Amino acid sequence: MAALFAFESPQPAALLKEKPLVVFVAGDHEYSGEQTLPLIAAELAKNYGLRTKVLKSYPDQNAEKDIPGLEALKEADLAIFFLRWRQLPPEQLQYIDEYLNSGKPVMGFRTSTHAFNFPKGHPSEAWNAFGERAFGSPPGWGKAGHTHYGHNSTTDVTVIAEAAKHPILTGVPASFHAASWLYRVRPDYPPQDAVPLLLGKSVNPDKAAIDNPVAWTWKNKANAKVFFTTLGHPEDFRQEGVQRLTVNAVHWLLGKPVPKKWKGKIDINVPYRGIVK
Repeated sequence: MAALFAFESPQPAALLKEKPLVVFVAGDHEYSGEQTLPLIAAELAKNYGLRTKVLKSYPDQNAEKDIPGLEALKEADLAIFFLRWRQLPPEQLQYIDEYLNSGKPVMGFRTSTHAFNFPKGHPSEAWNAFGERAFGSPPGWGKAGHTHYGHNSTTDVTVIAEAAKHPILTGVPASFHAASWLYRVRPDYPPQDAVPLLLGKSVNPDKAAIDNPVAWTWKNKANAKVFFTTLGHPEDFRQEGVQRLTVNAVHWLLGKPVPKKWKGKIDINVPYRGIVK
């Protein structure tokens, strides 16, 4: 059975059609995105007036070559990716390509910087740079010095002062601690025309560390609004501030006002899995 989940309110079809559709695409080996994203999707559908669908790698998170249901991107008003090193077939990549070319908004978490991992010389090798094209991140793991500071490290996160009034940061604490080990994206990413929102400082790094943006907005070459964050450890999603960041970003990308009233903390208690084959 295809791993396709839709959260729909029991309302007339005409009314449902007026609600924006947010499509989540998950498959990341390590961070349990296929468990955290449905909880966020359900909250958006229940309390924020959105339609949502969650697409998952099939039959499990380690399956790199099949995400059923990607044709849903044709109807999506916002696509949200949490992928790591997939090798999808051309017919599935086509749906993602069409979405990226549409100029509709796009959002991504953590390992989506290296969403694809086709071998050298493969006809789809260019997809390894998906992160750069979609989000203004480095074009794949290891490219442009893209690395992290070790699995025993964590990250102190602060709001960048110049961005403090950005709607996405409404209700987000000025500083908080994240379980995610800091990703290095500097010096070349995000692009100079991006707007960094949050800055991360590595705690207990395994090598000399520099501070790096952990969240930014951008407009990609398709003129699409972008929000990306290198956060994404399941313990990050337990924090109310990260939940607000996510819900705010969804509204901002859809051109909707950020909710004036927060509906309350989402119950997310997903364990960190690590890479288990």
